[in-house]
Formats: sequence, C-alpha cells, structure tokens
Amino acid sequence: MPRFTPARRPAFSRLLPEESHGPGSVHPAKSGTTSSSSSSSPSSSPPHTATMYASRLAAALALATLPLLAAADLRPEHLSQRDKRAISSGIIYNGQIASAYDFVIIGGGLAGLVLASRLSEDANTTVLVLEAGDTGDLVRSSIDIPGNAYYSSLLGTTYDWQYETVPQPNVANRQLAWPRGRVLGGSTAVNGLYMVRPSALEFNVWAQLQNGAQGADDWAWDSMFNSMKKSENFTAPIAAVQEAGAIEYDIDSHGTTGPVHSSYPGFIIPAVGNWTETLDWIGVLPSADPDGGQGWGAFIATSSINPDNLTRSYSRSAYIDPLPPRANLAILPNATVTRLILAQDGQSVKATGVEYAAYDGATRQTVSVNKEALLSGGAIGSPHVLMHSGIGPTNVLTPLGISTYVNLPGVGQNLQDHLSGQVVYSTTAETAASLHGSQAPGANGTTAFLSFINSAIAYPNITDLLGDYAPTFQSDILANLTWASSTLVPSTDSTVVAGYKAIYQALANTILPSQVGQVELLFGLTGTSFGENTISIQAALQHPYSRGQLYINSTNPFDKPVIDPGYLTHPADTIMLREGLKLARILGQTYPLNGIVTGELSPGNATVNTDPEWDAWLPSIVGTEYHPSCSCAMLPLADGGVVDPQLKVYGTSNVRVIDASVFPLEFAAHLMVPTYGLAEQASLMIRQFWNEGAIPANGTTTASASFPSQTGSNSTTKSGALPLAQAGTPLFALMGAAAVALLAL
Repeated sequence: MPRFTPARRPAFSRLLPEESHGPGSVHPAKSGTTSSSSSSSPSSSPPHTATMYASRLAAALALATLPLLAAADLRPEHLSQRDKRAISSGIIYNGQIASAYDFVIIGGGLAGLVLASRLSEDANTTVLVLEAGDTGDLVRSSIDIPGNAYYSSLLGTTYDWQYETVPQPNVANRQLAWPRGRVLGGSTAVNGLYMVRPSALEFNVWAQLQNGAQGADDWAWDSMFNSMKKSENFTAPIAAVQEAGAIEYDIDSHGTTGPVHSSYPGFIIPAVGNWTETLDWIGVLPSADPDGGQGWGAFIATSSINPDNLTRSYSRSAYIDPLPPRANLAILPNATVTRLILAQDGQSVKATGVEYAAYDGATRQTVSVNKEALLSGGAIGSPHVLMHSGIGPTNVLTPLGISTYVNLPGVGQNLQDHLSGQVVYSTTAETAASLHGSQAPGANGTTAFLSFINSAIAYPNITDLLGDYAPTFQSDILANLTWASSTLVPSTDSTVVAGYKAIYQALANTILPSQVGQVELLFGLTGTSFGENTISIQAALQHPYSRGQLYINSTNPFDKPVIDPGYLTHPADTIMLREGLKLARILGQTYPLNGIVTGELSPGNATVNTDPEWDAWLPSIVGTEYHPSCSCAMLPLADGGVVDPQLKVYGTSNVRVIDASVFPLEFAAHLMVPTYGLAEQASLMIRQFWNEGAIPANGTTTASASFPSQTGSNSTTKSGALPLAQAGTPLFALMGAAAVALLAL
C-alpha cells in the first residue's frame, strides 16, 4: 500500500489578511505592500469595490454597442444542396465516391480535416475522408455561435458519441460521461474553444521518451512551436476587451497567416479583469506570454473565434469551407469505418482498403487504398478501429474470434484524461448566465455578447500547490514506482509496464519539479447547477499517475468500446486535485475576487475543511475535462508503443495514427492546439515522404506481423464506388458562376 507523507498547507507569502472583507476573506495590506509584478500591485488603498465593478460593467456593456454583424448575418441562410456543395469543397452529399484513393483518412474531426486540406494541396494526390457523423449543416447556429457551447450545446445529441466510462471505484463508483463530437469537425465543433498550448518542456519530454529514434525531434518544442503557429491566424483583442480583461500576449509567439482563427470575444464580463490580479496575490504570477513555451501562471487564453464575425473557428470552417473546388478531395459524412482491410507486405502488413457502413446493419462497402490509411478517429475511435482490424492485444482479440494481424499490446493502453472538480460561489456581480437570461433575441449587441466564453485560466506548479512539502511529495511518488507499475497498469504485458515506468519517471523527475502546471484553474462565469447568479473556479489534474485502458468486447464495430480511465487509482492524483480545489477556495477569499463573492455554495466551509473531508467529498463531484488521450502512444515498441516517430503503426507499412491518441503523456493545456500542430507536422511529413522521400520510415524496430489464413469478422463487403472522374462529376456539373461566387463568403 503506498505511503505519502501528510501534506502541510503551503505558506502563501502574499496572502495578507490585515484588512478583512468578510469571513475568511483575504485583502492586500493598505500600504507598504510590494509585489514581484509592480504593475498589478497597488501601493495605496485600492478603489472601492462597488465603484470598480460598476465602472468595469459599464465599460463592458459599452462594447455591445460596437457595430457588429447581427447573429442572422454570420453565414449564408437557407442554402440549397447545390450551394452547400459549392461552398464546402469536397463534401459529398449524394454518397457517390471513387473506388480508390491515395490516402483514406478515417475520421473527419480536427486532425482528419487538417490532413485532408493539406494533402489535397497536391493536385496529383487523391484524398478521401470517411466521417461517421453528419455534416453539421442543420445545426450550424449551435456550432458557429461561441456562447452556444453553454446555452445550446450539442452534447447529448446525435452529434455527440455519448461515450460513458465503466463504473469508477475511486469516483464513488460512478459512470462518467465522455462526450466527443460526432460531426464534421469533431470535437472542435462542440468544445469550449480554448486555444492553450503546452509548455516547451512537455514537448521536449515527449521527444526524449522516444529514446533517440529517428524523427523524435519532430515532436520537440522547436518543431511543434512552428507547426502550431502555422495553423494559427491570431488577432489581438479590441482595446476595450483587452483593458477590461487585463489581457496580455506576445505577438511573436503567434502565427498570423494560418487557417484557424485565434482571438478573443467581442464582449467580456467585468469580473474577468480580476482574475490575474487575484492569482497574483496568492503567488501565481500573471503570464505576459503563455504561448511562447512557458505556459504556466495566470492569463486570459485565446479562443478559436473568428474576430471578423465572432463565430467559432473549427477544423471544418478553417481548413475545408474556404477551399476552392478540388477534384482530388472527397469528404463522405455518415460513413462509419468498420475495419481496415489488411494484406501481407513482406515482414509487415499493409492496408489495401477500408471498410465502412452508413449505419449498424447497413451493407458494408470498401474503398481501396493506393498509398496510406490515416487513422484520425481520436483517443477512442483510433484504437477502436485498430482492434476491429486485428491490430492490438491478442488477449483482447482472440476471445472475440478476431484474427490478429499485428500483436500490439499497447493499443488502447496508457489511457489518460484530465479529471476536474469545482468550487461554486454565489455572487452579486453580473455573470454571463444572468445576462444571457435577460437578453432579448436579436437585441443590439447580442452577437457580441454570445461571443463571450470562459477563458480566464491558470496553471499553478507543484510549489504553488504544496509549498515546502513539494520535495517530499516528489520523493514519495518516486518511492512508489514499483508499487504503481505492478498494481496500476491494466495490462500485464511487460512492454506496456515498461512504458508506464518511463513516463512515470519523466513526470516525477522532470515535469513535477519544474514550473509547469500540475493543476489547471478555470474561472467559470456561464452559470452552474446552482443557478445563474453563481460563479465557479474549476481545478483539473493535468499530469495523472493513474492509468486506464479501453478495449472492445464485441465483434460489432458499432458497439461502443469499454472505457476505463482508472481515475484516482494513484494517491498522488487525489492529493494534487485536492490541493487544487483548496486553492480554488482560497481564490474566492482573496482580493479582488472576494469583492463579488457572497458565499460558498459547494462544497461549503461548514462541511469540508480537513484533508479527509476534501478527499471524501471530491469523488462525488469530479468529472472529465474532456481531454482523453494517449491510447495509441508514440513510444518505442519495447515500451508498449503503438506508433513510431513517423506516426506509423508498428508492424504495418502504410497505416499511421494522427490524433491526440499518440501523445505519450497528458499536457498542462487543452489538447486542441497541440493536435492542430501534430496534424500540420504529420501533413508535412507525409508529403515529404511521398514527394521527396525525405523522411524514410523507421525500420530499426518492428512488431511481428503475420497475415492470418482467415480474413476475420464481417469480411463480406460490397463496393458501391465509382471511378474517380465519374464520382467527381456531379459536384462540378453544378458549379456555375453564381455558385463559384459563394466561395468568397
């Protein structure tokens, strides 16, 4: 049983309770107090709280009067099928595709649509995307309007995969929802729009975990920094928003010519302006450049918002909709991939085709692969397809009667997620939720207001959380490596266990003692289950030591996989999450945020105070932060890896995985930006390999691969495809001058 030294509450040198503003409040000293950030620490008495908030609210509401597009003008309305085809290059509405493509991309989410756009830039290359979900055309208002992520969410609808975990013993035996976008654009169409990058150290650890394999440096900070900037089109906030939110940024850390808009809302809630100052008072310093490799501290994050019309910028609107017509690109919605068709290729196997169906029970169809099959199904979808194709752990495949083409024990292992909870307060201030309730449809400023989303964020490091207990905590984690590796890894395979040890040691020895955040804090102003007049501070674990897995238990690819994240199986995770929630409580008691807090609603000071009380309470309220990853980890084969640094699946010659499942460890960040960077880097890598031969596949280590005498389950297929020229004809036959003109919209 692991043993951890009892934590001592950290001594926050900048908590100065000389003047009280209510029970438990913390306020700076009236005079003589200095700060390491001189611009944010007053040397005399602060302005009266009520006056300050009144002036900030007035300034924020004034933003709504700026000339902006009305909500109804954000995009063309009532488009015919012809016009949709014209403005959405490559999307197939009649189901007719060619019989073969050079690249077949499995999944039209974030990475899949980046790949589709970049690979089809070469007119001599044919590209097909197979997406299980619909186009999203019928719910474009829910997608496009940023605030609808809260007020008209698509989660829980047919545009959500609606995954669930198995009951989690350490989370009150609850089954937790794991929503993922099931629509063109994937989760970028339904998420919270956070554009937050990992720190340089995290990318460098990723590269170091490859043990010097060829191509490892492609995933270090320098390469990924350039790739993330390549995807980005940054726009600074308007002056009033920047002032009201105390927003800082460094333009040199951003790209300005990429497809994905990265900006700020056109409206801001005044309380946001107090976020970084409040964190500053407890020693978590504001960051003037959170995107340049030092992603810790407190800041207002950029969001995936198009500042021209204040709509969501997501992988479809960024990478696909603006494209001119491309005869070599086809994107087929409502096409669920059921498996890869594999054949022997020397010592490896290769994908010769991809099988798919419109729905469970529909006729299975196949499309041939000329060059590569690219899996971009996400942390759940990609291992799911691999296992149904016969690539994965034999102890999963054999009992189901699925022939094993490549015995790859790491598929579905190393599963990680960010687990979060929140402290909820009642407030006297305006919140986005209360303002939304009073907004009249079509009122002046509605568009600007509905662009507001939560974006105040902070990443406290281990010293911020634990003070002088941090070195002891690190020692305790390292002392429990043997226990953890023999107890917490779901797989008994020695290579998977070796990979867990390698990541565990990298986390404990390199990332934990650094300035990189161990918990994420988010300021929520869009309402809670306690009502509109509430605010929340969320704490989310960023680098878990617990490990999970996902696997299939059916031969039907339309059945959902078993998802077991193994939440809080390692006691270090509970300690860090608990300390993050305690920090969230301290923030609510600290100036200037305490000026709008009237009480703590959850968990409540009267019921939760001691560490055992926190530990007993948090399992009943925590949930996913929607960041599953690492289930097809890029690691050496000897460490249970699934892909090499060229993203090739071990034991295959032409199958790559390109999505968040290949990250070997969770980042202190949201996963959208690093996944855009990953997809940009992969696109360049693939094009160089096929056009120039510049990046040869790693041939130093291979998994054993064999072609079974049986073809596996569901082998009867029917091809309803057309030759490429014929398949492309209907789209271009409809393209007249008027339709082409719509492309500029």
